[in-house]
Amino acid sequence: MPQIWMTYDELGALCGCGATEARDRAIHLSLDRRRSRDGATRVKLDLALTAKFFASVREADFDLDCAIGALHNTHRQMAAFLVPSELHTRRGAA
Repeated sequence: MPQIWMTYDELGALCGCGATEARDRAIHLSLDRRRSRDGATRVKLDLALTAKFFASVREADFDLDCAIGALHNTHRQMAAFLVPSELHTRRGAA
C-alpha cells in the first residue's frame, strides 16, 4: 500500500473543505501527522482517503484525455482552412 502524505490545504481540496476543517478531520480520524522539512505539517492518508485520491486522479486523467482529443480535433479543423484550395484541385497533376 503506497503512503500518500498531504498538507492540510491539499487534504482540504480533496475533501472539499478548508485547511482548518481538514486538520480537524485528520485529528478526528487519528491520522498520522508529521512536520516535514519545509515546515508544513503533512497528514498520511488512510485507506478510504487514498481510494478517494486515486479516484480523483483517474477522473482528472479522463478530463485531460478529453481535452487533448478536443484540441486535436480543433487543430485538424483549423489546418483544413490553412491549406490553399488550389492544392486540393491540382493534386496529382504535373
